[in-house]
Amino acid sequence: MIDLARSSVQTWECDQMGHMNVQFYLERASEANGVLAAAIGLGPRYLRQHNAVLTPIDQHIRFLKELRPGAPFVLKGGVAVIEKRLLHTYVEMQHSLTGEPSATFFSALAFADGPTRAPKTLPNWSLDRAQSFRVDVPEHGRPRGLALVAPRPSPMLRDADQLKLAHTFQGQVLTHQCDRDGAMTPRNYMARVSDAIPNLLGQVTGGDRSQSGRIGGAALEYRFVYRRPALDGDVIAIRSGLKSIGPKTYIWCHWLFDLDSGEAVATAEAVAVSMDLVERKAIPIPDALRAHLETMLVPDLSV
Repeated sequence: MIDLARSSVQTWECDQMGHMNVQFYLERASEANGVLAAAIGLGPRYLRQHNAVLTPIDQHIRFLKELRPGAPFVLKGGVAVIEKRLLHTYVEMQHSLTGEPSATFFSALAFADGPTRAPKTLPNWSLDRAQSFRVDVPEHGRPRGLALVAPRPSPMLRDADQLKLAHTFQGQVLTHQCDRDGAMTPRNYMARVSDAIPNLLGQVTGGDRSQSGRIGGAALEYRFVYRRPALDGDVIAIRSGLKSIGPKTYIWCHWLFDLDSGEAVATAEAVAVSMDLVERKAIPIPDALRAHLETMLVPDLSV
């Protein structure tokens, strides 16, 4: 893997759990993919000249070790799979001093027209250059709690309402959350879901994270399937439901919709745990809570 980015965790990037929020992991991964694209010859100047983008259509993320304020990190990566219209990249975030992996990102990046997102064929010379950056995905970067199977057909908002999924977020896409073509960036898809979680937990458990004291939560793994761009000014609504529950983990599904059209802009699923914020470790799901959550499982819910 080659070095792609290097930085440190800022206090304002951290959430109520005391560690870097998931949206900023994804923002750093996007930066790293941009640097990798430039190394292949698909840098910002080329993309602007050809009205093109390299945009994720499917991303798998694992969070291996939390990063606290001030932690230095480096992102390394390369190209795992090369196709005519897709580059599958692997990026790993490591602690700069110890080399321990903190997070991994496996992304299917589509080469597409910027304004329309219509697929385009990658130039042959870029495919040749990409061969120089080939990497294998290590075991710790592969799925663990999620399966990278073919995603479901794109749902509509009415499908979520029929399943009685929880209404967990609603808000407008703002200009500063978009790229140069007016499409919402990957960080802000994740930010929407992150912002939805307290509403989700409040509805299904009655808990308020702002009052929870010692007990919090953490994401271990995510998958995002990007269905169509959410554009500047669109109103995004999220519907969420519980897919499965284990001894310590939950798998939640989140469907993100354009409220105006009812079309899905993305679907996501996440493996999450409850966390002791003093001991900084996962804790088992209490029996009473488990029994309550089992009544809320949604059959056949998927990304």
